[in-house]
Amino acid sequence: MNRTCLSIILAAGEGTRMKSTRAKVLHEVAGLAMVCHVAETAAAAGSTRTALVIGRDADAVAAAVGGAVAGLSAHVQTERLGTGHAVLAARDAIAEGFDDILVLFGDTPLVRPETLARARETLAAGAALCVVGFRTATPQGYGRLIEENGELLAIREERDASEVERRIEFCNGGVMALRGDIALDLLQAIGNANAKGEYYLTDAVEIARARGESVRAIEADADEVLGVNTRVELAAVETIWQQRRRREMMLQGVSMIAPETVFFSHDTEIAAEVLLEPNVVFGPGVSIGTGSVVHAFSHLEGARIGEDVAIGPFARLRPGTRLAEGAKVGNFCEVKNAEVGAGAKINHLSYIGDASVGAAANIGAGTITCNYDGALKHHTAIGANAFIGSNSALVAPVSIGASAYVGSGSVITEDVPDDALAIGRARQVTKPGRGREIAERNAAAKAARGKPSA
Repeated sequence: MNRTCLSIILAAGEGTRMKSTRAKVLHEVAGLAMVCHVAETAAAAGSTRTALVIGRDADAVAAAVGGAVAGLSAHVQTERLGTGHAVLAARDAIAEGFDDILVLFGDTPLVRPETLARARETLAAGAALCVVGFRTATPQGYGRLIEENGELLAIREERDASEVERRIEFCNGGVMALRGDIALDLLQAIGNANAKGEYYLTDAVEIARARGESVRAIEADADEVLGVNTRVELAAVETIWQQRRRREMMLQGVSMIAPETVFFSHDTEIAAEVLLEPNVVFGPGVSIGTGSVVHAFSHLEGARIGEDVAIGPFARLRPGTRLAEGAKVGNFCEVKNAEVGAGAKINHLSYIGDASVGAAANIGAGTITCNYDGALKHHTAIGANAFIGSNSALVAPVSIGASAYVGSGSVITEDVPDDALAIGRARQVTKPGRGREIAERNAAAKAARGKPSA
């Protein structure tokens, strides 16, 4: 669509029902602030400029949206005088001249780009104004969309509606698109002759109609226009978002055994032919290559995973993890800020942090990289084809050479050259009969205290 578009996002509401110390619109869905979801959706629908109307936590809200989309201007609403008044806070941006103006709400993060694109197409087809509505069998509390012969005549709030109008199931979803050349005139014509003395954006419908303009309504799924005012509603929106994303992933070739137990971040990237077992959680910044498997009860965040990698069960991948093709991180392992080479294996009960692990290296069960000295983090380098025996502690900074061996139970504090064997443990001493002596002594001590022997 070769039309310019400005999106105005109203994000100035207090949101006191969230019982929160921060602005409502900063609460996350899939790890991303609600207002950022809205801004990204508008951008996907062709908006190249965003006017953000803000109030509480203005700097934090503007910073969040500025990190999500380009072309942002912030406009502070100093008084709460209704939605029409809020939109006019962005008067300077509107006056720049755009073909289309989209008005969105920062606490309504589920609107689809396709819906906004349809609203813009309605403007392109000749409408001065387009309202996004939804249908519900329980319309109580919503403004009703009153239509005749395909034209939207008015949006009637329930308290002002007649008995006949209250039976209408087509309701106002809040999202509105206005033709840019008349938007400012329509908005400035909105009055406040109502019980609350506020300026209602919805009055623009009747103003446009009175001027002989065409006004239309399009229908969206009710889920798309769900607003968030409480943490209960926030959880409901999260559920819907996750359901959508799971479906998208599966249609793109990702397999899930129990989809309802898998939770994605807003930016999770997974290739086709990946298998996700039950109870897998993704934090932000994860990508997974073709053919990989994430076994049950694993948590991944900030990790880049190559093809044919096996993870878990019960694995935790933290930010900075990079797993090359064919690598394996097994059960009860944690990896953080580490490069793991192709075919390397970290199979059981190990911690690898601030490290590089060469191709085809084997990390034995219970191995840890001791990366923190109480003040600073240090690096451990493990060469290709190295073998680290079980229950070893590699005290960083330290380097284990290619094809080197570390004996089980070792504490390694010095570099190990290529092809060398390093053993860092006390020599075993065996004392025949001493075990029996200890058992007899313990039994006598218990008897002296009046306790029977085990």
